[in-house]
Amino acid sequence: MLKPTRLPDERQQQLLNEVRVHIAERTQLPRIHKLLNQHHYLGSLKPVGERFYYIATDASGRWVAILVFSAAANHLRPRDQWIGWSHEQRRRRLSLLTNNCRFLLLPGCSVPNLGSRILRLTLDRLSHDWQAHDGHPILAVETFVDPEQFCGTVYTANGWIELGQTDGWGRCRRDYYVKHDKPKRLFVRPLARQACRSLQAEHLKPPLAMVEANVSVRCTQEVKEIRSIVAYFKQLPEYRERVESYPLFSLAALILLAMLCEAPRGQTDLEKFARGLSQAQRRALGIRRNPQGEYPAPSQSTFSRFLDGVNEAKLNALLLDLQQQLRGPVPQDELVVMDGKEPKHGSGASLLTAVTVPSQYYLGSAVVQEKTNEIPVAQQELIPPLDLAGRFVSLDALHTQDETARRVVMEAGGDYLLTGKKNQPTLLANIQKKVAAPQADFPP
Repeated sequence: MLKPTRLPDERQQQLLNEVRVHIAERTQLPRIHKLLNQHHYLGSLKPVGERFYYIATDASGRWVAILVFSAAANHLRPRDQWIGWSHEQRRRRLSLLTNNCRFLLLPGCSVPNLGSRILRLTLDRLSHDWQAHDGHPILAVETFVDPEQFCGTVYTANGWIELGQTDGWGRCRRDYYVKHDKPKRLFVRPLARQACRSLQAEHLKPPLAMVEANVSVRCTQEVKEIRSIVAYFKQLPEYRERVESYPLFSLAALILLAMLCEAPRGQTDLEKFARGLSQAQRRALGIRRNPQGEYPAPSQSTFSRFLDGVNEAKLNALLLDLQQQLRGPVPQDELVVMDGKEPKHGSGASLLTAVTVPSQYYLGSAVVQEKTNEIPVAQQELIPPLDLAGRFVSLDALHTQDETARRVVMEAGGDYLLTGKKNQPTLLANIQKKVAAPQADFPP
């Protein structure tokens, strides 16, 4: 940064009183980059992630300073120790921090305390601006100061905390760093009370929780565990004449990994989850190398074709076998619940599923196509293969049908718990006559 020219004494206090900070407009970005290239010792930059540009002006609208905030550094040992969060918390909550990557006082504006005044005005509004634009606040700010160039006085005067020096790595791209052997002094500034406690908490407060919800889920299974899962799905019959990068067992195992990691499982979400896998994890899944020698990630369309073409009965049998290996036999004393759900992502067909409660042990499922309904699917596809001997089976009022009850009792050997509502008026009237309503201890 060039040393600015000192203003006359009579204008100094006036400038301190009149200086204002504004969010830069898109049309002002070319001028910002030009001034940074001209006057900042690091020149301009291409910020990564969420970012904000600010300009400070005097009463006449003349620019006196430029500030740029962008994504915080991925790995900073002193900062992470100061916060006290885990590696996974840092990965999921890093967007609650930002980095003041550029601060330029323009030549011709040398006033004592001007830098501190502009920085304070910017930090006073920074979190609110972030909330309005990106939907979440900022809890803390970090910055780097080159000890060969500056002393960091403007930051220490503004209440920033010096945590030590960096290891001498610089970000070149979003996830790529280069060793430059020029450690910087690291300063941080909390913008909220108990910022560190919030960042290291087991669960984020509701206003902050959306930050974690927007971060892709990471696969935590090791290569050995992934290979053992893949082995189960190698029995899937291949329906394609030509297999290039993604065998069926790779895609099935990948979807199961997403389930185990509690990741969203729409085709778009699966593509995002797959992109987060390491090369070693993709190799363990059995994905084949591309001409560049890398193991690619399946796209949304690849998952869509897999789900359309896979042998549903064989896949269901493999999932049941795998579940028994991992969880043991079916709990015999639990209620069996059958319920239909429409997937959030898909063609419109719903799925009728049988599980035990409360353990949520999966028993089977059947697809309910758009031109039919759950009743025949339950009677003809879901109930017949289940062993319901001596067990209670619960279905909602839609399934309060004579044939459904007969299949549960006479063919599967179970007992039913069916709901009587106005869609069965005669049955409902008989129930109300024969069975006294339970005494309620509180109003509905």
